[in-house]
This record gives sequence, structure tokens and C-alpha cells, in this order.
Amino acid sequence: MITLYSYPELFGLPDNNPYGLKIFAFLRLVKLPFTHEHILDASQAPRGQLPYITDGAETVGDSDTIIAHLTKAYGLTIDDGLTMAHRDTRHLVGRMLDNLYWVMSYSRWKDPAVWPAFKSALLKSGPGVTAAALEAAQAFNFQRYHFQGIGRFEPKDAYARGLADLEVLARLLPESGFVFGERPCSLDASIYGFTANVYFHDIDTPLKRLIVSRPPIVAHCNAVRAAL
Repeated sequence: MITLYSYPELFGLPDNNPYGLKIFAFLRLVKLPFTHEHILDASQAPRGQLPYITDGAETVGDSDTIIAHLTKAYGLTIDDGLTMAHRDTRHLVGRMLDNLYWVMSYSRWKDPAVWPAFKSALLKSGPGVTAAALEAAQAFNFQRYHFQGIGRFEPKDAYARGLADLEVLARLLPESGFVFGERPCSLDASIYGFTANVYFHDIDTPLKRLIVSRPPIVAHCNAVRAAL
């Protein structure tokens, strides 16, 4: 049995982290049975990062590595119809989403206009979430942001990076359906992990305002959610 270990739910989403939601969506799209454990402590995870899965005796971390493992282990065909151009786009969009992650995370933990609402929502998300734990997590994130570089930006400059990524995404997505046609692929799960974690959050940010104003992103978000 596959078990997914990821961060807690928030605003009706099964994971408030884009990478965990990406794996949740992928597992649902390929219809693999799994159990879902919500945790905060990543100390036992590969490289100390969530999400990760256990699959029998194997423990696998990193969302792309998890998808590759599951695809090989279970003979999944979700990406079989992709052309080389599609696969190149999948790779490039995946790297763009990795950049968007830092802006999303910054918006929640470092932007003083957003942090109080995000903290309040997290405190209501479950009994294991405490103010002390969130303050420690915020301090840790501030260190990560500084060394990654995004923490040296003012909020408007940090958001500019993420908004540019979302503008590109809006132009890549079709007006309806999935990214490459009528059938979802692994890239749809990846995109959903990020866009849903902004669109369905009941917190106003520049990222959410842009997504709401771009019909292709909204349509894609709703299409994937319906498919789950």
C-alpha cells in the first residue's frame, strides 16, 4: 500500500503545500489507492523535505522522483501520449513552477500583509498546529529565503517574479480541458498543485488576483479538481 506523507489540509485542499498537492492529484488521476498522512515534522523524510511516500519497503522523496517511481513501478500510462515537444514543455514548466514556489511561500510567511491571515488559517487547521511551531517555521523560512535569494527582495519585487510566471502559464493553458488536450497528464497534476494552492485559498494576494483574472488558469484548476 502506498502512503503519502504531506503537510496538513487548508481551505478544503488536502495539502497546503504545492508539491504535496501535486502528488495527491497525480495519485488520484492515475487511480492508485493510497492512504494520506498529514504531518508537520519532516525530520524523518528523505532530505528532510515533504512530501514523501512509502511504497511497501521503499521510501521515496521529491515530487518528480515520486512520480517517476510510481510510473515505473505500476506501469502507468498517463504520459504515454506525449510528444517530445510536450515532454520538453513539461520539463520547462516544471522548472518555472519551482521558481513560483519560492514566491508563493514568501507571500505566506514573509509578506507582512498576508502573514497574519495565513497564520490564523493554519492555527485553525488542526490540533497539532501551535503558535510556537508556526513562529519557529517562520524563522526557518526566513533563513531559507535569504540564502535562496527571494528573501532579499521587497514584496512588490518578489511578487513580480511570480506574476511573470503565472502570465506565461496563462498563455500556455488552453481555454478549456487539460494542458495537452482532453486527457490529463502528470503536468496537469503539477500545475494544479500550485494554482489550486492560490486560487482556492481564502486569502487575498497579488498572485490570487492575477489567477482570478486569467480564465485559462481558473478553467484548468476547476477541470483538474473535477477529475480528482
